[in-house]
Amino acid sequence: MKNAGPVSPEQLVAFLSDPRSYPRRPKRVRVIQTHASYLLLATPYAYKVKKPVNLGFLDFSSLGKRRHFCERELTLNRRLCPGIYLDVVPISLKAGKLAFGPGETVVECAVKMRKLQERYFLLHLLQQGRVGPQELERIVSALAAFYQAQHPTEEITAWGRLENLKISTDENFRQTEAFIGSTLSWPAFKAIRAYTNEFYERHVDLFDSRVRERWIRDCHGDLHLEHIHLGPEALSIYDCIEFNDRFRYIDVASDVAFLAMDFDHHGRPDLSGDFAGRMADALADKGMLRLLNFYKCYRAYVRGKVEGLRAGAAEVPEPEQKGGRARAKRYFRLALRYAVCGSAPMVLIVAGRVGSGKSTLAGSLGRELGCEVFSSDRTRKRLAGVPVYERGTPAQRRRLYSEAMTAKTYQGLFRCLRDRLKGRHSLILDATFSRRAHRDRLREQLEGAGVPYCFVEAQASTERIKGRLKAREGRSDEVSDARVEDFEMIDRAYEAPSESELGAHQFTVVNTGRSLEATVTEALGALARRAAASA
Repeated sequence: MKNAGPVSPEQLVAFLSDPRSYPRRPKRVRVIQTHASYLLLATPYAYKVKKPVNLGFLDFSSLGKRRHFCERELTLNRRLCPGIYLDVVPISLKAGKLAFGPGETVVECAVKMRKLQERYFLLHLLQQGRVGPQELERIVSALAAFYQAQHPTEEITAWGRLENLKISTDENFRQTEAFIGSTLSWPAFKAIRAYTNEFYERHVDLFDSRVRERWIRDCHGDLHLEHIHLGPEALSIYDCIEFNDRFRYIDVASDVAFLAMDFDHHGRPDLSGDFAGRMADALADKGMLRLLNFYKCYRAYVRGKVEGLRAGAAEVPEPEQKGGRARAKRYFRLALRYAVCGSAPMVLIVAGRVGSGKSTLAGSLGRELGCEVFSSDRTRKRLAGVPVYERGTPAQRRRLYSEAMTAKTYQGLFRCLRDRLKGRHSLILDATFSRRAHRDRLREQLEGAGVPYCFVEAQASTERIKGRLKAREGRSDEVSDARVEDFEMIDRAYEAPSESELGAHQFTVVNTGRSLEATVTEALGALARRAAASA
């Protein structure tokens, strides 16, 4: 049999989509496209055909390479998915027509698998509310046995060294530059890269210990919800990375972080934490949890990249491209939250002098991070029964901004904070916090609840502040009542926070005198470097 070049994508898709192409003549064929393959669901089997693409980290550009990686996929996946991966089947030309099996000329090849029942996939079970301790324990037991059975070679272990870890993270940042401005913002890109590089620099000893303790194994590499099937008789973990060994020769913590991240992504941080804790205990791995946020950030970023690539594939239908772009945005936002806030709920307190730009900064940080913003100005007016955009008379403003009303406003903010933190959500407080007593009260509450926090003080020159206050005149969408004539009185009462008061890791200053993008970039970068240093 002679190997030929690939047929056209249109011919191949038409053949793969036709139920008559398959020996068992299924009633219908469902075609799913990714950036690198076609998946054909043709009951009772599923077939996977690799696209002739070279994405740098993945090279399926020749038929020989596609056949090689089909065979690798078969061998590697049988480790965690016995009985599912059946064979590598050629696609040939017979009398000028495409057909499965040997023929005159082999033009493609497919991995043939048993089709798994949809209702037992972990993502489906999660959406049905049917994932709990018992399901997690099945997964943990299977993975722990798998990892413990691995005996890493020197080649595998070497991929845990910092210089080799950077190959993958640097590659990710290069390959996602094209997404900036669409699915990924410039401030987020800069912050995630800063977090990654700072984490490497600060934790050299931690990475070295992982290599010494031989936690770098031949892992799964793509361990997320859609790749786990919890059947009543058997657990199958399929579709591991076959196309690039360095994506499998990884720290066990990185593999675990992938699934933990995907639980977070689907709104179940409780399952994420439970799974990671169980895995660390099952493996007696004391260092795993210290690396979890770093690898969660990496994994969310990879998923954002993959979804972005899929959305950019010309042959993928527009509805699927649109869905891919939306998923890419969510994964990139999640990566940013790990870089800035970590996994646990965190409170960012954006404070500053009146007119310093704190509310604008808080709103932008909220959009970047996907966090709810609680505003003292809005809370104050809601508690007083005053319309949000209505500026009262001088007498009304004196009552609204009295000591008693200010105390009531902060109590209202604290109540909102407690309620939201119960749902394990990070959030942003937008308030002047002009008095140290108010900051101390907030810190007492957060530290008592064990909730991490950071104060971000927005700073601008007096000239810039007065210009902003003057620009508020005549605007109908301004919540704050402060105007330029109020500045001197309000500013005299401002007690500036400091590093000595709050601590180096709970305080950062941001200059708001430049463009909003530059301000947000500075703020996120400072917060990301702080998070990396304090891990």
